[in-house]
Amino acid sequence: MQMPEPSADVLSRKARIVERLRAALPDNAVIEDDIELKAYECDGLAAYRCPPMCAVLPGSTEEVSAVMRICHEEGVPVVPRGSGTSLAGGALPTADSVLLGVARLTGVLETDYDNRFIRVQAGRTNLSVTGAVEQDGFFYAPDPSSQLACAIAGNIAMNSGGAHCLKYGVTTNNLMGVKMVMADGEVVEIGGPYLDAGGLDLLGLITGSEGQLGIVTEATLRILAKPEGARPVLVAFDSPEVAGQCVSDIIKSGIVPVAIEYMDRLTIQASEAHVGVGYPDCEALLIIEVEGSEAEIADQLGRITAIARTHDPVEIRESASAAESEKIWLGRKTAFGAMGRINDYMCLDGTIPVNELPFVLKRIGELGDDYGLQVGNVFHAGDGNMHPLILYDANKPGDLEKCEALGADILKLCVEVGGCLTGEHGVGVEKREIMTAQYTADDLEIQMQVKDVFDPDWGLNPAKVFPLEASAGRRS
Repeated sequence: MQMPEPSADVLSRKARIVERLRAALPDNAVIEDDIELKAYECDGLAAYRCPPMCAVLPGSTEEVSAVMRICHEEGVPVVPRGSGTSLAGGALPTADSVLLGVARLTGVLETDYDNRFIRVQAGRTNLSVTGAVEQDGFFYAPDPSSQLACAIAGNIAMNSGGAHCLKYGVTTNNLMGVKMVMADGEVVEIGGPYLDAGGLDLLGLITGSEGQLGIVTEATLRILAKPEGARPVLVAFDSPEVAGQCVSDIIKSGIVPVAIEYMDRLTIQASEAHVGVGYPDCEALLIIEVEGSEAEIADQLGRITAIARTHDPVEIRESASAAESEKIWLGRKTAFGAMGRINDYMCLDGTIPVNELPFVLKRIGELGDDYGLQVGNVFHAGDGNMHPLILYDANKPGDLEKCEALGADILKLCVEVGGCLTGEHGVGVEKREIMTAQYTADDLEIQMQVKDVFDPDWGLNPAKVFPLEASAGRRS
């Protein structure tokens, strides 16, 4: 169906807004060409697309503030965007919005090894934060699979984690302070280069708020000294449920590995076809990494492999070199891209208690059979952060809707066993309408009242997080 042409009033308003934005920003910082805007019409959840009215790429906090003032005065919604790697539609524009990207905010502003922090602009990529300090023996711990591309701004918005979050925590555990631009353009600073700020924990409120409360332009991050060494062991099983039970037993024993990652047969086969690292022929495998001195590593791996052997593993493969460690991790790090070679897929993000892994893995398989769709599982098993990948055919009528329904059932399952709807991807548009599976109407009302305080006009990242019916009438 052909969309109707915009009215003269709409075109006149857009022209006025674009003119004001161009006057406030440097050359080439405002994008309004329809072809160029296609780069911003979706994020990593590519099933949903909508080009914005225009996109802006400011290069400083002051320029972000100027954009927000203009949009506030004009009553224009603003959609913040880091690197566009969100898998929940968190950076999906609306047709009447200005998309504000922070891709030009990439500077390192301060490094303090004595107090173990680095202050960066929020458009800097996750991996390049470690890149700025690793020559001096430090690193930034949160490591999402998209760390090569994802921006710190998006990590803060979604409270991102990664393979090593089991030991070091997710973004909220490694974020010390932010500079943030409010909906009306006011610039505020929250937290700072110290462990805990006085007063209300507003930093905890900002982390994971999905761009609903303000736009973060700078971040003060905790950096850590590199451990003496690290080594993974690969353990293969002939049953997903047994692999899940092994994870539960390791955690129950009191051992805290730096990472426990899970892959099932479908993702193992996809990774083998993609990078060919020589994974075993099995139904499921775990990659368990520990770190410390050689004595500590040997002790921890000895205890872990002893637990694994009680579950009759197909194979235990302990790394003996840096090259072998790299091969063990390569298949896991490239699993999401490898799955994309098979078919379209939707990547979910629910969390569950670790002791529920055997049951949930079995139930996900049953649900996939019920819907007639394949589900691959690759996830952070140590803290129960599930990432089921539902394969579907985007060109087959009805397949996307079937995939969405299966995804909703899997996420509701996570809640039913004592978990929650998201661990690090956020709610975005993907989980917006099933928020009622976890929250009562009163719970949602309290959350929306918080947004009322920070963004009374509801112009920041519209149509995300809150069910549309629950939030109806709040937008001024």
